[in-house]
Amino acid sequence: MNSVENLEYNTERAKLHIPEYGRHFQKMVDYAVQIEDKEERNKVARAIIGVMGNLQPHLRDVPDFQHKLWDQLFIMSDFKLDVDSPFPITSKETLQQRPEPLEYPQNFPKYRFYGNNIKRMIDVAVKWEKGDLRDGLEYAIANHMKKCYLNWNKDSVEDSAIFEHLKELSKGEIDLAGGEDLTDSNQFLKNRSQKSNRNNGKKNQRNRKKRH
Repeated sequence: MNSVENLEYNTERAKLHIPEYGRHFQKMVDYAVQIEDKEERNKVARAIIGVMGNLQPHLRDVPDFQHKLWDQLFIMSDFKLDVDSPFPITSKETLQQRPEPLEYPQNFPKYRFYGNNIKRMIDVAVKWEKGDLRDGLEYAIANHMKKCYLNWNKDSVEDSAIFEHLKELSKGEIDLAGGEDLTDSNQFLKNRSQKSNRNNGKKNQRNRKKRH
């Protein structure tokens, strides 16, 4: 009966700063914090770092990884461990800072079906000197845009719509209105259908092999 009464429940224990290392590891760090002699404290801290490195031996000698281990040691001690670290000690405030929000990479989210690479291709094209090479690239981009548009579960699209989008994405630098026609929509849809049939055929073939 006494053994049951002395059981410890996780809900009653102190919160682990890095749960991946486990409670026994946390107790080692707590013990190091309580050591009064700094030389002995440094010795124990280095021993703990050695054990941490042994958990991932392929990384333990990498300088950046060593720095990470020392940061984790200070985190587990709630920054109460006073030892000589071979690396600059990252402050608690710095680690708790939230990163700056990342900018959304798509400049034209309403045309997200074209993908970001299209905008990069357009940015390259507008830097080229006008001539046959640039004309070829512009129509290649327009055809690729048409293909992407149709892949977005669309059944058809007018060339004029593609030209308008291209003009907007290039900030007026590329205007193909009144020029040559793009590849027919039916050709893109036919190619998409053939590709889908090939993929389904390969999938069915693999399934038949698995059954046999």
